[in-house]
Amino acid sequence: MDLTSAVALVTGANRGFGRVLAGQLLERGATVYAGARNPSTVDLPGAIPLQLDVTDPASVEHAAQAATDVTLVINNAGSNTGQTLVAGDLDRIRLELETHYFGTLGVIRAFAPVIQTNGGGAILNVLSVLSWLHPSRAGAYSAAKAAAWALTDSVREELAPRGVAVSALHVGYMDTDMAARIPADQKTDPAIVAKLALDGLAGGSREILADEVTRQVKAGLAA
Repeated sequence: MDLTSAVALVTGANRGFGRVLAGQLLERGATVYAGARNPSTVDLPGAIPLQLDVTDPASVEHAAQAATDVTLVINNAGSNTGQTLVAGDLDRIRLELETHYFGTLGVIRAFAPVIQTNGGGAILNVLSVLSWLHPSRAGAYSAAKAAAWALTDSVREELAPRGVAVSALHVGYMDTDMAARIPADQKTDPAIVAKLALDGLAGGSREILADEVTRQVKAGLAA
């Protein structure tokens, strides 16, 4: 995909990895809608703030009606409630699924017709090494990311005939506020991950593995 002419929507673009992705897309020449629950928190020069709460179907539909020129969607918005599956709070476990699975699906359902109408394009889902590795301490998050990986594979096949390519980014810890408690030497610079993600997207990669931990885990599954 030619990112220099893309019109991109990045969900959760007001901070963290989403903001870095949106900034690098702007640097490559793309037009960028920066989705955020509170658009006043978007402070990225050149980005177009767009009210978008992926857990609210009405908000997603309004965003699709407002951003009718989109050719690229990056599903980045996320949550991490830190819940285990047996002892954890069920409402917070549901929030993980509402965000990572149903939220991602809702955005895809709303924007796939937009992308198709605009001549085709791409969708990138930001996933995790925990799509494949499921430690109990991160049970809710892992289950949601695994579900989002299955979603990605399925909609890739469904949308290919409509001219919409679907890719996944898998990554371990990045140096953002969501991973603030993780030691610095275990985290990757989000700018490096964003470049890998966008390069992979431009090259048509179906799955983009952003760090060595993720590559090792994927290789271990194959073994």
